[in-house]
Amino acid sequence: MIYQGGQNICGVSIGVLCLDSGFPKPPGHIKNPSSLPFPVLYETVVGASIKDLLANPSPEFLAPFIKAAQHLEREGARAITGSCGFLAIFQQELSDAVNIPVFASSLIQIPLAYNIAGRKGPVGVLTACRESLTDRHFESVGAAGIPVAVQGMEHQPEFTEVILQGRRNAMDLNKIAAEVLESATELVRNNPDMRVLVLECTDMPPYAHLLQKHLKMPIFDLTTLTAMVHETVTRAPYPGFMPYE
Repeated sequence: MIYQGGQNICGVSIGVLCLDSGFPKPPGHIKNPSSLPFPVLYETVVGASIKDLLANPSPEFLAPFIKAAQHLEREGARAITGSCGFLAIFQQELSDAVNIPVFASSLIQIPLAYNIAGRKGPVGVLTACRESLTDRHFESVGAAGIPVAVQGMEHQPEFTEVILQGRRNAMDLNKIAAEVLESATELVRNNPDMRVLVLECTDMPPYAHLLQKHLKMPIFDLTTLTAMVHETVTRAPYPGFMPYE
């Protein structure tokens, strides 16, 4: 069998468009490759911060992400995701720029979550910053018109200082876990008919197991979505067997 070649790196299914940040990414974070049981290819857009994406998602901000996505495609990635849920706003533009599947944000799962929950009650969305999550983000991932209940983390001190504002890289993981749990609990308290939760922020999946133990509901995030997409673009024979003929 002859392959045409042309890639510097081979054997990668998922490419990840990465914002530029230096705080810790514990297991469960999309930028921690040990979170996934398969190799991923990272492309960092140097200088692109979370703060910039939330405050100014302009065409100028998008341009280097398009170049990065095209490079990931040339390197052989079969699908592309991003390291921040707010990249949802560029879902269509990124999809148009390449010829492979793009799932820019975990928010693309909102329609799925709504249907799984029987279209009863709103889909809960735990986000890094409530005021920065707009109708445009939901529209971009096909979630317009679906009832959502949104809770932000912008009032949580450790999360805000380290992740949203980037004042320092050192981060207390126990504090972050407690803040995520507190915010999710408030979201459910204010929306008792909520039956599913989507984690917008890629910094939240490391605590998804704690959320599920506490909330007792399905938890959707980008890391589990990435594993699912990997399976769709790398299909292999199932290992089972049939009765003797």
